[in-house]
This record gives sequence, C-alpha cells and structure tokens, in this order.
Amino acid sequence: MQIKETTNSGLKRGYALTIPASDIDAKIDSEIKKIAPQVKMPGFRPGKVPGNLVRKMHGEQIHAQVLNDTIRSSIDSLMAEKKLRPAMQPAVSLEDGYEQGKDATITVDLEVLPEIEAPETDDLKIERMTVAVTDEQVEEALERIAGQNKSYKDAPKSKKAAEGDQLIIDFVGRVDGTEFEGGKAEGAPLVIGSGQFIPGFEDQLTGVKAGEEKTITVTFPEDYPAENLKGKEAEFDVTVQSVKVEGETKIDDEFASNLGLDSLDKLRDILRTQLEQETAGLTRTQMKRSLLDQLAAGHDFEVPEGMVEAEFAQIWNQLEQEVARADDPEAAQKEIEAEKDDYRSIAVRRVRLGLLLSEIGQKNDVQVSGAEMNALIQQAAQQYRPEDRQRFMEYVQNDPMAAAQLRAPVYEDKVVDFLFDKAEITDREVTREELEAAIEAEEPAEEKPAAKKKAPAKKAAAKKTDSEKSGDEAGEAAKKPAAKKSAAKKAPAKKAAEKSDDAKDEPAKKAPAKKAAAKKSDDDKSDDAADAPAKKKLAAKKPAAKKAAAKK
Repeated sequence: MQIKETTNSGLKRGYALTIPASDIDAKIDSEIKKIAPQVKMPGFRPGKVPGNLVRKMHGEQIHAQVLNDTIRSSIDSLMAEKKLRPAMQPAVSLEDGYEQGKDATITVDLEVLPEIEAPETDDLKIERMTVAVTDEQVEEALERIAGQNKSYKDAPKSKKAAEGDQLIIDFVGRVDGTEFEGGKAEGAPLVIGSGQFIPGFEDQLTGVKAGEEKTITVTFPEDYPAENLKGKEAEFDVTVQSVKVEGETKIDDEFASNLGLDSLDKLRDILRTQLEQETAGLTRTQMKRSLLDQLAAGHDFEVPEGMVEAEFAQIWNQLEQEVARADDPEAAQKEIEAEKDDYRSIAVRRVRLGLLLSEIGQKNDVQVSGAEMNALIQQAAQQYRPEDRQRFMEYVQNDPMAAAQLRAPVYEDKVVDFLFDKAEITDREVTREELEAAIEAEEPAEEKPAAKKKAPAKKAAAKKTDSEKSGDEAGEAAKKPAAKKSAAKKAPAKKAAEKSDDAKDEPAKKAPAKKAAAKKSDDDKSDDAADAPAKKKLAAKKPAAKKAAAKK
C-alpha cells in the first residue's frame, strides 16, 4: 500500500491510499479457496466445484467484501503508521471510475486531536458553598405536596361552578358533526381554572350546576399535536355529573398514609432527604463550574472543527425545539439567530474543556470499568422499544465511537471527582438563594452570550445536567406512592404529558454516534397525545436560552 499525504493544515489531515490490484486479487483468490468446499453446483460433487466457476458465481459479492475489508485494514494501518488520533470518524471515499482488476485509490480525510499538555492539578482551590436544610423548608415542601393533593367534596346541587371548583363531567366532542377519536369521556375530573383542557373549554363551564347539560364550542390551537384537529372548531356536549368544592387538607398521619407512607414523620424524613440531595447537587454544580473556569482560563488550544460542529448542532437542535414551543416562534427564531455566533463559542468552550478533562483523565489513569459501561449500555437501551434494545446494545458494543459517546459523561464525572480530591477545598455555609445566585453568576465572556440581555423566558440550549436541576417540587419523591389515588384522573381531555430529550451537558462528550435502532416515537412517549384531541398543548416555553446555555 502506498500512502501519500494530501493535507496537513492545523488539525486537518488528508491522505491518498493506493492499494495494488494484485493485493486485492490475492485476497479474492484466498477467499474463493476458503468458500469453495461449501459451494454446491449441479453436476459437481460437494467441494469439487472449480474455483473459476465459484468466481463466476460469487465473484462480485466476494470482491465487494474483500474491497471493504481491505479498505478498513488499510485505514487501520494508516492510523498506526502515522500515529494519528482521529477526533471523529474519518471521511473515506473510493476514487471515481474504479473497476475490478485495477489499483484502488481511496482518500481519507480527518481531523486529529490536538496535542495538549495536561495541567498540573496540585494548586487548584475551590470554595464549596453548602446549604443547611431547615425545618421551615421541610414544612414548606410539605405544604406544597398538600396543595398538589387537594381533596374535593360534593357541593350542594344548587352550587354554581366557580374557579377552583372541580367538575365531574361526561363529554362527547364532534368536528363537522362527526365524533373524533379521543374526544369522548365519562366521569372526567376537571378543575375550573386549571388550564387542563384546551382554551375556552373551562371558561364556558363556569356557572354550571350538577345535572346540567351544555354544548360548548371551542377551536383547537394551530399547533395542536393531532394533525386532524389543528385549528378546527369543535362542539362538545357536556353533562355535569357533580360540582365539588375543595375540602380541607389536614397534614397528618392519614395524609401521609394516603401517599403510601407509614406516618407524617416518615414523609418529613423523605422531604428532608430530597432537599438535602437537591442542595448537594447544586453545591456540586457550583464547585464544578468553579473548577472548569479555572481550567478554561489557562488553556486556549485549537479544537477540531468537526467536534465543534457536532456540539453546536446539539445545542442548536434543542434551541429549535424550544422555538417551536414558544409563544411567538418567529420572534424567538430571530432571537436565537442573532446569537448564533455566541452559541458556537459555547460549543468551542465545551469541546476544549472536554479534551482537557480527557487528557487529565488519561494522564492520571482514570477509568470507566467494564461493569459501569455495561450498566450504561443497559440504561441507554431502555429508551428504545423492547424489540430494538438488543440490537442497540450490540451496536454500541461494536462501534467505538458510539461507546465513547455513551462513556463520556461518566468519564467526565470521574475526572471531576479526581480533581476535587486533589483540590484545596474550603467550606462556606450560605442560603439556597445565595447558592443559586452563585451558579447563575456571570460567566466568562465566551460562556454568557446573553447575560446582559433580559431573557424573555426559560433557558433552552444545552439544558442543565441532572446534578444541576434543583427541582423546586420538593415533594416529588413522596408523591409517587399516590399514583394509585390519582390513576382514575386519566381522561381523554387531560393535559398531554410531554417528554423532552435533555441535551447532555458534558464537555467530555465525543462525536455523536450513528443512530442504531429506531427510538420511540413522540407518540410512544406522550401518553398517546394525538389520540386525546381535547388535551391542551403544554405551556409554551420561550427559547431565550442564551443565559447559561452551556454553563457548567
């Protein structure tokens, strides 16, 4: 094999590899001799078919296989001979006009990882901001859970439904006089003013009484998930079974028992533990950000464009999703377009930090064990359909790039923990508000594309990692046992659940791997949103995501 370098600029490399026809033919002959004993042909005893006939029958298939195997082994030889460390999968192409019997010339274009001098880690200093969970915070969380688990009791039949009252209704929906799938329910609970149904539905039921029948007219939103109902006017025949008013919720052992717990003290313990976990997560986020800022401040090396583009594409994809859910998509799109260069700078910083952490990990022999990797693969496989999970696991096990992408966030956390162990850490007790303010404090210029501009809504791109999500719903864990109690509330008109794919916010991430088994569709993940036409689309999130878009 002949190797000719065609590109050597920065981190970009290009090569032309010439594989002699004689090498390819020799491998084809070897393959034919290997399979000939298994070939069956009329007129010949098993294993006695001449090689020239085997070539005639299977030559094209064997040639294609041999050529692919030869190209793959040639690239492996190139990487070894030139000691190349590809940043991403190389781009490989066979010259135009190649024919069997001729030399094969392939071009290989790639970017290599930069040479990075791993920094010394003995002089790191980190302040750890800690928050003590108070009894008052536990009681506030308890009150929130009570507010989310309201009880209702029957009101007098003369009671007119008002905001905050619960109706138990039967309804049938029609578009152009025809019933539609998901537009019918019996005994569906609806709290007036909850925004649970599509706009206008609840308003028209204000003032109804138990036993009353009413026909209401509503228009489905233009962005409604069910294509056949978008922007359509619909009539609903509604029968009010009963009107209920909110009852007193006593926070006592019985309340805890209704949530599936032994006692109120047990519920308080769970809430305290959850609050402690939340604040510990915030503390780790603050420490990690401080650590990464120190590392970023001392390094400014070139990074592979392909890795930056992959990281930017992930950020931009999530921004586009947020734009689609915004109240004013057109204005939101203009906003992110104006900040496009800033988001690209965020991608550059992430990649640089990822490479730096990777270098530190390699220098200090940080490893992700085989058991940890298997657990990661098993966990990732759960997002696929059951019939596709095995195929996904095999794909990851056989594709180094896919495995590297899956391993990256865990490897990063291990490197960060290693650096925490090496750093000089000082503790300072603060309030939760002070800790959150420190996390949201201004970043280095390249990290805060819109810190000075007021964001009109929620952050979007590169959502926070699990450790960064503070989760204001302190009672979420304690609420889970109550699922049995609320199961009956699933009515066709209930608000559709929506699951978003949080962008992984890890700087050590490698290039995105090719997709394997088909992931679950949105319909699979959203409680059949399209089959519940009366569900209201989730509250739109605005994209002004610039602040902390990729904050670590």
